[in-house]
Amino acid sequence: MYSAVRTHDYDYPESEMDERESLYFDTISLADSEAAAAAAAHRKSISQSRNTIYHSAVDLANDETRNSLRLGSGAAAEHAALAWQPGYRQSTALEHLNGGGGGGDQTDAVIAAQMLALHNGRNHLPTGIGVGGHTGTQGGALGGAGAGGGDDEVSRRLLRNSSTVSNKDKKLPITYSQWKLRTYRRFDDGKRSVDFVLAYNGEDQVEDHRHKREIFEANLQREGLQLEHNKVQRVHFIKIHAPFEVLYRYAEILKIKVPLKPIPGQDQIFDEAAPAFKSCFTRMCRSLFSSVQLNTELFPEREPRIHLEFSRNYLELYDTEHPNYFDDSTRYSIINFILQRQHFLEGEETADNLGIEKLVQDGIYTCAYTLHDKADRDRLLKEWANITKWKNLQPLDQIKDYFGAKVALYFAWLGFYTQMLIPISIFGLLCFLYGFVTWSSDPISRDICEDSGTIMCPQCDRSCDYWRLNETCTSSKFNYLIDNNMTVVFALAMAIWSVTYLEFWKRYSAGLVHRWGLTGFTHHVEHPRPQYLAKISHSRKLAGKTQGTTLDPDVPFWSIKFLPNFTSYSIMVLFICISVIAIAGIIIYRMAQRASHSILGSENSMTFKVMILPMTAGIIDLIVISLLDLVYSNLAIRLTNYEYCRTQTEYDESLTIKNYVFQFVNYYSSLFYIAFLKGKFVGYPAKYNRVLGFRQEECNPGGCLMELCMQLVIIMAGKQAVNAIVEMLIPYLMRTVKEMIYRHGWYKSHKEQRLVPYNQFTEDYNLLPAENNSLYVEYLEMVVQFGFITLFSLAFPLAPLLALLNNVIEVRLDAIKMLRFLRRPVGMRARDIGVWHNIMTVVTRIAVASSAMIIAFSTNLIPKIVYAASTDDRELNGYLNFTLAYFNTKDFQVQPLLGGSQYVNETECRYTEFRNPPTDDHPYKRPMIYWKILTGRLAFIVIYQNIINMLQGVLRWAVPDVSGRLLKRIKRENFLLREHIIEYEKQHAMLQAQTAVQNQLHQTKSQESSVLRQRHGGGNEDATSFV
Repeated sequence: MYSAVRTHDYDYPESEMDERESLYFDTISLADSEAAAAAAAHRKSISQSRNTIYHSAVDLANDETRNSLRLGSGAAAEHAALAWQPGYRQSTALEHLNGGGGGGDQTDAVIAAQMLALHNGRNHLPTGIGVGGHTGTQGGALGGAGAGGGDDEVSRRLLRNSSTVSNKDKKLPITYSQWKLRTYRRFDDGKRSVDFVLAYNGEDQVEDHRHKREIFEANLQREGLQLEHNKVQRVHFIKIHAPFEVLYRYAEILKIKVPLKPIPGQDQIFDEAAPAFKSCFTRMCRSLFSSVQLNTELFPEREPRIHLEFSRNYLELYDTEHPNYFDDSTRYSIINFILQRQHFLEGEETADNLGIEKLVQDGIYTCAYTLHDKADRDRLLKEWANITKWKNLQPLDQIKDYFGAKVALYFAWLGFYTQMLIPISIFGLLCFLYGFVTWSSDPISRDICEDSGTIMCPQCDRSCDYWRLNETCTSSKFNYLIDNNMTVVFALAMAIWSVTYLEFWKRYSAGLVHRWGLTGFTHHVEHPRPQYLAKISHSRKLAGKTQGTTLDPDVPFWSIKFLPNFTSYSIMVLFICISVIAIAGIIIYRMAQRASHSILGSENSMTFKVMILPMTAGIIDLIVISLLDLVYSNLAIRLTNYEYCRTQTEYDESLTIKNYVFQFVNYYSSLFYIAFLKGKFVGYPAKYNRVLGFRQEECNPGGCLMELCMQLVIIMAGKQAVNAIVEMLIPYLMRTVKEMIYRHGWYKSHKEQRLVPYNQFTEDYNLLPAENNSLYVEYLEMVVQFGFITLFSLAFPLAPLLALLNNVIEVRLDAIKMLRFLRRPVGMRARDIGVWHNIMTVVTRIAVASSAMIIAFSTNLIPKIVYAASTDDRELNGYLNFTLAYFNTKDFQVQPLLGGSQYVNETECRYTEFRNPPTDDHPYKRPMIYWKILTGRLAFIVIYQNIINMLQGVLRWAVPDVSGRLLKRIKRENFLLREHIIEYEKQHAMLQAQTAVQNQLHQTKSQESSVLRQRHGGGNEDATSFV
């Protein structure tokens, strides 16, 4: 609590601690009008007393007299040695005031007692605490053994320094630790929790802003929310608390499901739903993988519950002790729903003047956010958002409670995707190792390396020289690593894996969603976005429909929605064209070979042709892709805002589709070019096909698969590195710079830089805002990665392994970012990952065609099969010569400028093509073998796609979206739930009937007694009159 303890608990400079304590005195002074007047009159003496009370412990820690007194006994010496060790926590004054400071630090005990004395207006300590002549050697109720003379000295110094303060000023309501504990995440009464916070500039003197805030806050209070203002600093805060009455009302409106108390018969359903072998299998797995299991003490396994849509009629049925009963994410989503639908203008309550987002956008409020929970966040940071916990399972239930189902489903999906990468990564590694093991058995690379006489034609028109085939020996060997007999097997495995992964994810997510009580949740129950309502309120065509009580009119597509949608997607197509043009420019750069010629040396070297040119082109491609991505990502949000998206789900899906279609072209176009276009339409030396006067690029002997591999590695790894920098390094640097600016006081003259973080809402104010679509970037990154490994991984079998290594770290980095750098997002309900699953399904279908075409046109599989079938050469000894055509150098379209080259007198050269030799009757024409190979390639594409599509269809049929056990469990739970409600209604009706009968009997008895009294009273009157 005090300086020594605060040094362990916080990482703030001492000057900031003074400001935090000043805020404490300002707050407690403002809480009492009499104390406020005293504080204004005696600010100097209060400050002196404050410094004495909260810094005496540290001052005395360096005092030789105090050390000699404190170390007088063995217990005291041991305690003093422990007190200054890292991580040691002294007991707080609040613990001593509550009687729980048994073995704590006695200095804290004395200070706590002194604060208690000041609070009571006395200048002496309670009995048993040594102060001056009132001390006892045995300790007292708060002290215990070891109070000693050091505590006497502390107490004497406290009293001596505080003697100048009048009793009136000493009368502090609470201690610093009490005040901090009460107000850290609660209202000033210390009881009500802060569920939401609104912040605005306290120096804002605009009358219109103040008036709108007053109306908005009054409307919130009419809804039942409780508000409390905090105006201690420059930024003023409004703390919002939602009582259960409000939560109950809106939970019923929003159809939120909450867990029920145990129902008779539910245990039987749960036991039968679990497989018979599950318990044994689970125990065996836990024993084998105990190192990856969660700490059950911190994250206990929850008992299954049946969930029911909330209704105030069934309050007695709900399990109020269950963690999912109105957890933080549920409360925050309800409050956010209320904030989004409150007006801030009187008499003009239209759709364009409601909602907190509009107020924040107009600068009336600076922000609105929920609060992190220190205990839960620390536990998650330690056990989940920690790189050292990379192999541990994720606490999905606790993530759902903290962030909501939508965020929890993202982390569940990312964790499941990462685990599913393990088998395909191992298989890809085995395929890659197969290439190493059989390296020497490849006839193509062996023939290329052993060849010494084959002269190849120049690869450019004038400045390129002839070159020898054996110069590509190294590249041909590397090419064999990815173009071997296992290539087709790996492509087949990838196609099966992708479908298996998607189908099993649907089964896994169905179980999660049911466990969280979200089965049956649909987006049809979503309410319209306030921005959508504001947009249609300004539409002249809808002016008649929006008048009156209709707040959500039907918006026709062709007359209203078509133009914004058409404009939005047209601009998307324009940017796609820009991306294609940029890629085409890079291709022309590769053709021209100009940029690298003057920098990297001779372009005739094989190192330049095979390695340097593709690498530099890949790096330039990555830079262009990243820039276009940055520009279009911001533009896509504006385009989506222009559309009529009724719900948040529609908005997110529209934004996702536009972005992903652009990213698909942006990231994959260069890879598609290398896989399907490069070297396919080059022509031949006598008649090259040209683009803007430049010859098209040729593949090296053996194919373009090696270059596709290099381009894939550069773009995939480079994208992951760029995303890591953007997501983690930039927020970390921003926070670090802000802290340095504050700590060093570089902007102390600017009031906007002065905000002392002394509780949870002031600490979270300095964090980055969490947007509604904050998960979009994370999903996009992973789905683009999924496209890399499914569309092109047969060109690099280690791509799944790279993705696995990246994702293991990505899970923890995303968790760290959300817990450390971002404000806590508002929890949102979801039953799946949305449109992303459909996108991955489409990518999987495209990947089948992509793999078939890459195998057919970019590998040597089909030419080898045709050659072996045509020549009966099973060993492929003459295959290399089979793939090279002859060319007479006299027939060059543009004669090369050879100068002093050693190949000046060459009359014949070779090139990679299937064409007739110059001595044939039809020189340089396509031979029959070319058409056989082309037919074989097309036939392979058709056969391969049909086989894969059939296998994928069988897998989709064999693996249903929801397991049969879960479906049976859901049906039985619904039946049991209906019976339970019927029984409850029956008992409730019987109870009401009994109550009614009792009331009627009581009323009858009352009437009878009143009649008897009247009769008795009437008889007396008669007797009296007779007398």
